[in-house]
Amino acid sequence: MSEKKTIKVTLVKSPIGTNADHRATVLGLGLKKIRQTRELEDTPAVRGMINKIAYLVRVE
Repeated sequence: MSEKKTIKVTLVKSPIGTNADHRATVLGLGLKKIRQTRELEDTPAVRGMINKIAYLVRVE
């Protein structure tokens, strides 16, 4: 079995005042509060979501 790759995503900036679909993307990644971190599976869909809101998150 191969281990699935994960990405750590942390919300570092408030989505208030941003585009509505950017706010929806933040929620879609499961981020609700600033400094909240989620470990997500490294898939093309998740990468696309992160690229869309790169100015709001930090990726490790």
